[in-house]
Amino acid sequence: MADRTYLGWPFFDDTHRALAADAVAWRDRELGAHHDADPAKACRAYVSQLGAAGWLKYTVPRAYGGALDAFDVRSICLLRETFGYTSGLAEFALAMQGLGSGPIALFGSEALKKKYLPGVAAGTSIAAFAISEAGAGSDLGAMQTTARRDGAHMVINGQKTWISNAGIAGHYVVFCRWPEGGDRSFIALVVDAGTPGLEVSRPIEVIAPHPLGTLTFTDCRVPADAVIGEPGKGMRVALGTLDVFRTTVGAAALGFARRALDEAIRHVKDRIVFGKPLGEFQLTQARIADMATAIDAAALLVYRAAWTRDRGADRITREAAMAKLTATEMAQQVIDSAVQLLGARGVVAGEPVERLYREIRALRIYEGTTEIQKIVIAGQVLA
Repeated sequence: MADRTYLGWPFFDDTHRALAADAVAWRDRELGAHHDADPAKACRAYVSQLGAAGWLKYTVPRAYGGALDAFDVRSICLLRETFGYTSGLAEFALAMQGLGSGPIALFGSEALKKKYLPGVAAGTSIAAFAISEAGAGSDLGAMQTTARRDGAHMVINGQKTWISNAGIAGHYVVFCRWPEGGDRSFIALVVDAGTPGLEVSRPIEVIAPHPLGTLTFTDCRVPADAVIGEPGKGMRVALGTLDVFRTTVGAAALGFARRALDEAIRHVKDRIVFGKPLGEFQLTQARIADMATAIDAAALLVYRAAWTRDRGADRITREAAMAKLTATEMAQQVIDSAVQLLGARGVVAGEPVERLYREIRALRIYEGTTEIQKIVIAGQVLA
């Protein structure tokens, strides 16, 4: 059982503690690992399961089928951490419902909110966030996909890649260059799956099963009212959404790390080496102490950032970057230590720590690499 004493910290109130308890109970009773060769099929199953249980309601405001009046980042963090303890793909499924609809919830028109958000909350529609390109990952300003106005429509041309939920999403929030506004002008639009001119490539295979793919837009026409926010302000939409959800990546890393620590503790108590449990050796105890301390230190940063956002801060750029940087790097180290403590068992396919070792790696890259987080933090501090 993972340590839950942190729920007594002043970052949380009784509603958060109740939510965490309910989520843990449901996870332990209902949430299994979908060991399907097809990650897209597994992700669909998780979205349906999480929607039916009501957990996806925390990714959408109450007015459109959600659980709360507005995003509560602490609640989303608690859910990602809780479900990540059991399944990285399950917590990802929940997170993408939020990230793929967050631009609409935060910046979209009333019509867009009513059209897309209820299905996201119910788990009957899958959301996707399409911003990365082959030559524009960390450097968003380098994106080449464009949108132009043509009467009552916008016409999109270009390609997006590394897109989560590609091929299974009901809608994509697509970020494009907007030449009408100048060289540094961007636009965000909603594109429905199946729109003529949108083609989804075959899935991209990665080390931890995950529905990823490439989207190609060839004179793809969408109505002008599919624009999220104002034309030319697309980067504001992207960064404002990432400000909310970047912190929750750190929470997912916490869930992975807590599971790795628990697996390590069970092993060192049971494994007999030279006539006594492995856990009685000082070198083992030192490693366990380092793992537990690192988890608590990262948790403080994650929930500090979430609390700051929930208390009304317009932007938490510095806090979110610190949380993601620290928690994801910490989790990589903690999981590696767990593999080391389990020895040969730690690298056996199907073991929880082997799965975690593959799953954690991507978190240090997506939604801003570790190196980008350092640049962001330094920029904020120097300013």
